Amino acid sequence: MKSYLMENGVKVFRYGEPIETGIIQGKMTATELNADLEIEFKKNNSSINLLLSPEDIVYGLGANLGGINKRGRTYESYCTDDPSHTEDKTKLYGAHNFFIISGDVSRGYFIDYPSMIKYDVGFKKTDILNIEITDENFTIYIIDGKSPSEVTSKFLTIIGRAYIPPKWGFGYFQSRWGYKDKGEILDIYNSFKENDIPIDGIYLDLDYMENFKDFSISDERFSDFKEFVTDLKKEGLYLVPIIDAGVKVEPGYDVYEEGIKGDHFCKDINGDPYVAAVWPGKVHFPDFLKDETQHWFGSKYKLLTDAGIEGVWNDMNEPAIFYDTKALDEAIEYAIESKGKNLDIHSFFSLKDKFTNLANKDAYYKSFYHLLGDKTLSNDEVHNLYGFYMTKSANLGLTKLLENKRFLLISRASSIGMHRFGGMWTGDNSSWWSHLELNIKMMPSLNMCGFFYTGADTGGFGGNCSGELLTRWLQFSVFTPLLRNHSAIGCRNQEPFSFDEQVTKNSKNIIKVRYRLLPYIYSEYMKAVSQYELMFKPLAFEYGESLAKETEDQLLFGNELMLTPVHSANQKGRYVFLPEKMAEITLGSESLEVEIKSDKIHYMDYGLENIKFYLRKNSILPLVRPSQNVKNMDTSMMDVVAYVDEKAHYTLLDDDGITYDFEKGEKFVTNISIEWKKDDYEINVSNNNSSVKELNFKVIDSRGNMTVKKINL
Repeated sequence: MKSYLMENGVKVFRYGEPIETGIIQGKMTATELNADLEIEFKKNNSSINLLLSPEDIVYGLGANLGGINKRGRTYESYCTDDPSHTEDKTKLYGAHNFFIISGDVSRGYFIDYPSMIKYDVGFKKTDILNIEITDENFTIYIIDGKSPSEVTSKFLTIIGRAYIPPKWGFGYFQSRWGYKDKGEILDIYNSFKENDIPIDGIYLDLDYMENFKDFSISDERFSDFKEFVTDLKKEGLYLVPIIDAGVKVEPGYDVYEEGIKGDHFCKDINGDPYVAAVWPGKVHFPDFLKDETQHWFGSKYKLLTDAGIEGVWNDMNEPAIFYDTKALDEAIEYAIESKGKNLDIHSFFSLKDKFTNLANKDAYYKSFYHLLGDKTLSNDEVHNLYGFYMTKSANLGLTKLLENKRFLLISRASSIGMHRFGGMWTGDNSSWWSHLELNIKMMPSLNMCGFFYTGADTGGFGGNCSGELLTRWLQFSVFTPLLRNHSAIGCRNQEPFSFDEQVTKNSKNIIKVRYRLLPYIYSEYMKAVSQYELMFKPLAFEYGESLAKETEDQLLFGNELMLTPVHSANQKGRYVFLPEKMAEITLGSESLEVEIKSDKIHYMDYGLENIKFYLRKNSILPLVRPSQNVKNMDTSMMDVVAYVDEKAHYTLLDDDGITYDFEKGEKFVTNISIEWKKDDYEINVSNNNSSVKELNFKVIDSRGNMTVKKINL
């Protein structure tokens, strides 16, 4: 074991000869340190036991099932395409190996290892967190802090700053697998306009491609694509097409031919390009761990950027495999042998399993190989890096192709480190109330692992969404940086106007509230990313009461708000725990109501027509008037609601929302200070943002009295 110390005090312990993943940023100094870990090394396996006291909370592990506190469950860290996120599942699309044990002390652990890790977080033994690593070569980072917030901040610092999308990426997006042609896209967009519902973009699923081929556009369904994209962008609507990991095996297809010629595909045991099957049938997988392949594949996005595309979503990059030829042949042969036989229960299920278990078999990932430096490694050995490096490839390509213009980029598969190159969505969820609740509880864990531009498929991807579920989901999703309503072919359409008149009206109102909040959301995003802080925090990160530690369906958002979404059917409200006196905000597209609530548990009426949340004491919230999209947003006049009993300050950050010039200091800063002096509030504003001309203040004190003032700048 070798030990190192990082500049911010993070301790590093390297066992054996681990694979260099490229996740950690920052310098390390070799030193003699004691890891104080109970590790049992076996052949091809290492076991670590960490003691848990009854009071300890375990935070982190990113995109996983369960609550904010991860105790009492088992988890597997291995990127997996499995859309059925039922309670018994142990792994999803991401592999996020950072967690914190917080009790009398707070200590974080990051395991830098790119293959399977199993976590038993007090499941078999309530006082033991057991970690099983399928190798003897890995690196552990141990992070001590006075609080879980400090531990998280140190970790975010060493993994590097998160990706920053363009401002239009914070708007509302509609998506569906099944928008068959550009006529249907126009119909969808026109329906948004006719119903006066804001929208910034429409995602294009596989339907826009020619026979499921990457970097192809169907001339039949999407003719004159560049003109189509350009015309929509003039109105402020962006199209965001999908790109899959698998490249179709087809002689004459340029991406396939270039991949073969440039030796860019993963190999099988014989050194030939590995063949698996996904949407187009047989495919090869680009070897994204090779630098030259990253640059080659990244350059292929030129087909899209030349057409005016400025956003892409990468999918199927766990990588998902429907079958490989060997396994399919074995299943077919077994079926032929079974024909005419009298199948009992065992032989019938054996036949059935041959086909139902074809997808994503563990054996596939041990059957093809990557070249990492001068090492040949099976995909299984570096499995969790595949989506990471596909996203890096896209980032490299889009950065070069679009020069100083920011782009939208999200991925389904992810591991820590990928956050520097793109955002992520939480995968193919379902239209279940439990998945709305899961979305709420997952957001702090994702932030802890570096992912800020993230959100779930609002309304659920699979299944049939009810109008009530969509509305409740929107009431939460208006706060997530990525706001996308996405559904699957064969399921009920879930655009806001696909329901009855009342659902459409409520959805419109709620989406308009998103645009009222957008300057604040954008500002808090930029602060969190640059200051290595969380946007979404568990209550226990700031409040010490035992009830705060147990409350998992209320979140702190930024430094000003507490979110209290309803996540159950047929509810007219919910019980809310207030750890301190707060202002209850009811916000509509044109309305604002404020009521001071005491620090206790109380019932909150929460209908379907507006948004409700809480403004913390001595906090300020800027709002704008709703707009049809980000392009048309008017920030010249802002409403400012504040709850102040002594003094409060807020810094609103903004920039052009398009370029990276903010990195050179070219950003807009509006500083707002409010202080109670004598019998009135003194308000001071400093501003270098020429677009902000007028601020309309509504300041509420602890007794509920409101002071209204207007300041012209």
